[in-house]
Amino acid sequence: MIKMLNIETDYKEVFALSQFAFQYHLSDEELHKKKAEAWRHIIWGNMDGDHIASKLHLIPLSIYLGDKKINMGGISSVATWPEYRRGGMVKELLSHALHHMKNNGQIISFLQPFSVSFYRKYGWEITFNEKLYTIPVDKLRKKWDASGYVRTKPFDYQTINSIYEEYAKTYNGALVRDERWWNQRVIKDKSYIGVAYNLEKRPVGYIQYEVKENVFHVHDFAYTSNNGWNILLEFIANHDSMAKEVKMTVPENDLLPLLVDEPRFEQKIEPYFMARITDVHQFLKEYPFLNSTNGITLHVKDDFFPDNTKTYQLTTTNITVLPYQDHSKGIYCTIQQLTAMMLNFVRPVDLYRIGQLKGSLDEIQKLDATISDQKPYFPDFF
Repeated sequence: MIKMLNIETDYKEVFALSQFAFQYHLSDEELHKKKAEAWRHIIWGNMDGDHIASKLHLIPLSIYLGDKKINMGGISSVATWPEYRRGGMVKELLSHALHHMKNNGQIISFLQPFSVSFYRKYGWEITFNEKLYTIPVDKLRKKWDASGYVRTKPFDYQTINSIYEEYAKTYNGALVRDERWWNQRVIKDKSYIGVAYNLEKRPVGYIQYEVKENVFHVHDFAYTSNNGWNILLEFIANHDSMAKEVKMTVPENDLLPLLVDEPRFEQKIEPYFMARITDVHQFLKEYPFLNSTNGITLHVKDDFFPDNTKTYQLTTTNITVLPYQDHSKGIYCTIQQLTAMMLNFVRPVDLYRIGQLKGSLDEIQKLDATISDQKPYFPDFF
């Protein structure tokens, strides 16, 4: 039986399962901090009597698709006690969560998987990679032609979030951060915040960082112009007396190696977050297509959540939803492929070339021309 849990009364049992499943320990202070962070979570337990056998957290959030804000449901802290595993409890919780998200307008869902293959079975697909740099600090020592300066300041939501928001809108999938999210999930206790200003004293970038054991750790950053990025890079390089190397995570399409004189430093790309569209019809209605979709037909298969298994005929102003049609004109794809394409993790023509998308090349090229060219980026975690 699935039951909605109450964070005020059930938090000890909820976090006891999390600590066991994810192998960490919370002090009393950390436990109460976790409880405070979970204020926005909807938590369901798959129950054995009054005992939580398995649980799932749903976090109502929003993301940017370009300038548009889209409601997103974040799946988090999915865990089961060992004696109840492989009994289908998580499958039931995921189905329950998908119905809830669709009914509440959360038209896409993100999660950080313990196993990619496990969540692929239920319709999620990798759509975000992390690019991790480890850079010897001397490789950043150069003339950056930066017109401005950095000042270290306490966190100011209005200033920092305005920079982040402008930066986030240039990607697909970046989180909309409210002030509470910043304070609870982004700002770290022992870190510093440097704000980059141009010569007109306008904030054009920020960096959250700390230096320890000769390493400059970049926890978060954003900028609104190339000059803002140059100011931040010059600021990092000026820590050469304190740090031997810099560690930072950047968008997958970051081009820093082209800006430095010696680009041979450690660069790793790793799969990070998965996504899945929860309501195809509504998602297509809200998606910021670049060009006319008139004449595009999508036959979408969603084995786990068959509400989405339909044929979608798109025009410039409307979407007609029909029962799923086999052997018809149009493009055939799974919910995983559709999600990856719409976030621009992979282009339709590339899926077609490797045999993962069915349809005529002309139809697929037409779809390709309508999809956002902004790359996916998710610099958060839940």
